[in-house]
Amino acid sequence: MARCDRAVPDVPWVSGRPGRPAGSPIAHTPAGRRTSVRGVPQRAPVHPSRAKASTRPAGSSYAVERGRLKNGLRVVVLPDRTSPVVAVAVYYDVGMRSEPEGRTGFAHLFEHLMFQGSASLAKSEHFTYVQGSGGILNGSTHVDYTNYYEVLPSNATELALFLEADRMRSVALTQENLENQVAVVQNEIRVNVQNRPYGGFPWITMPPVLYDTFPNSHDGYGSFVDLEAATLGDAQSFFDRYYAPGNAVLAVSGDVDPTQVMTWVEEQFGDIPGREPEAGTSFAEPPLTEQRWGVVEDRLAPAPAVAMAWRTADPADLPSYLPYVVLAEVLTDGDAARLQDRLLLKDRSATSVGGYLGVMGDPLDARDPTPLLLEVHHAPEVPVQKLVDTIDEELDRLATDGLDAAEVARTVVRMNARYLRDIDPVLGRATHAAVFEQQRGRAELLNDLPGLLAEVTPDQVVSAAATLRTDNRAVLELRPAGDA
Repeated sequence: MARCDRAVPDVPWVSGRPGRPAGSPIAHTPAGRRTSVRGVPQRAPVHPSRAKASTRPAGSSYAVERGRLKNGLRVVVLPDRTSPVVAVAVYYDVGMRSEPEGRTGFAHLFEHLMFQGSASLAKSEHFTYVQGSGGILNGSTHVDYTNYYEVLPSNATELALFLEADRMRSVALTQENLENQVAVVQNEIRVNVQNRPYGGFPWITMPPVLYDTFPNSHDGYGSFVDLEAATLGDAQSFFDRYYAPGNAVLAVSGDVDPTQVMTWVEEQFGDIPGREPEAGTSFAEPPLTEQRWGVVEDRLAPAPAVAMAWRTADPADLPSYLPYVVLAEVLTDGDAARLQDRLLLKDRSATSVGGYLGVMGDPLDARDPTPLLLEVHHAPEVPVQKLVDTIDEELDRLATDGLDAAEVARTVVRMNARYLRDIDPVLGRATHAAVFEQQRGRAELLNDLPGLLAEVTPDQVVSAAATLRTDNRAVLELRPAGDA
């Protein structure tokens, strides 16, 4: 790969910041002195005692500002001067559902490759620069996106933007890196799936029962055969196809000036070629017309479990979809939840009950089709059919007898409290805004969501419950290996 050797922005020294690792290439700049890198003025050091006081009343909206570069990169800036910290997140519109047949696990493998060096940085230098500035970084692969992020002192904002732009520009695709990361991913699968009780249950094992098409049903972690068959040509093609500015959203949240951020974004990202982004793909499938029942064995599981899944309304249609989100909480969240009360407290037929939307557990980060899942763990002497019948009884009771407004209000208050706690840190705010922009073109949903949840009525939740029938669901039974 040709190196472009772009200069790395200096990070002004911050009093009290942990020392950099020995040999860190980040230049040390004395406090109070301004420097200039590639003609861009650098910010003066930011001390906690000098952070601006918040002018945002408690409970009011976060500021959301946006921009778009000529190459198609969408930018969302969420300024908050309460503490000298910034989060930078880049979301690419490619996930497990985008993988081609014969290359299962490739989206996740490529996420790993994006940390192995870029246009101007050698392997591991991305880590060195971020951690040497007192920051953290990571990435993750989901059903419908792949993300990368850093959290740093706010005087390192330009550095974070440079690092993300550098790997968007070009990634170090070598045979050595590919083979090394295939081995790393395989080990991750051994640790998280193969050698862990309930490791793939139900997020890996339910989709093949619930869905028919390859994008929706395949194992997003990947088979060892497919991972080992990956080539450098596959990797370059994947990068060229999906890792383009027009297929990405950049979110910057924290102690920043939006005007300055946009100046830096234009400088760092503006010259990346604006390749034509991948056209939006529909993964919709015909609805189920009969119950499907699958069985998996787990040699490490100490007790059996059962999962049930139904396809819900399209998440893009929030008025139709949010009642399912509330329904999952009404059924399973807290001691007063319907299934918790019935299965755990009254019948004592289960040891744990959970419910959520999306195979990875976040209701608002996936496109259609997205399932509502119920997961029940139980003792071996409790018949699976008894649990399934009990859940059917509770769903029928809810659909027939209705739902008290106070029960919905209590549930929504708890949901909103948890949500507001999640978006209080700058990283939570950046990641939520980025995925809302990526999938809905609506970063402002960050502020609107609590109000939209509060508008969900008991009748809407009851109507959603009435769609969870026996003839349109998938049931997956997990048995400890060796059980009859």
